[in-house]
Amino acid sequence: MKKKSVPIRVFHFYMEGFRSMTLGKTLWLIILIKLFIMFCVLKPFFFPRHLGQFRGESEKQEYVSDELIQRAIIP
Repeated sequence: MKKKSVPIRVFHFYMEGFRSMTLGKTLWLIILIKLFIMFCVLKPFFFPRHLGQFRGESEKQEYVSDELIQRAIIP
């Protein structure tokens, strides 16, 4: 009898466990919906892209270093 590799056995273990779930599928659906809302809906509103206004990498680096220094000096 040929022994299967570890990744294949792990995959089959999780797949069989997921098939036998009843409440777990609903919970995973809720988790995926929450992640979608957080990353696709809320992220653009609460985390605007401040670095998009700079053209080059050097301007972005200068802005970030100035902000870090200012925030470290003035609490």
